[in-house]
Amino acid sequence: MLDHKPGFLKLVADAQKEVKEISREEVARRLKPEKDFVLVDVREETEWEAGHLPFAVHLSKGLIERDIETKIPNPSTPLILYCGGGYRSILAAQSIQKMGYTNVLSMTGGFRGWIENNLPVVASGVL
Repeated sequence: MLDHKPGFLKLVADAQKEVKEISREEVARRLKPEKDFVLVDVREETEWEAGHLPFAVHLSKGLIERDIETKIPNPSTPLILYCGGGYRSILAAQSIQKMGYTNVLSMTGGFRGWIENNLPVVASGVL
């Protein structure tokens, strides 16, 4: 587990006031090929390559603001973001909400929580 510093945790806590969250159990229940949302992995490329959630697309937190309008041009598209533990996805969600995206959720517990609950993972590659 990472030792997050107080400044970072305050930033996340402030963002949580503006971002709605969704449980990993609810994401798992809704996750299917014909899902009604876009699942976005905001982790780094190496994390994505090591494994990710089925049917996810990759837009790392470092590039999401630059690339989201190209990859997901409709700002009303339902989005669920996740990261390793749930912190970066909160910050990324807050950022794209400021860009006008109106239907954004962050998955609690992130990828670590997902695998701890033995939920399905894609080992490598893109679906």
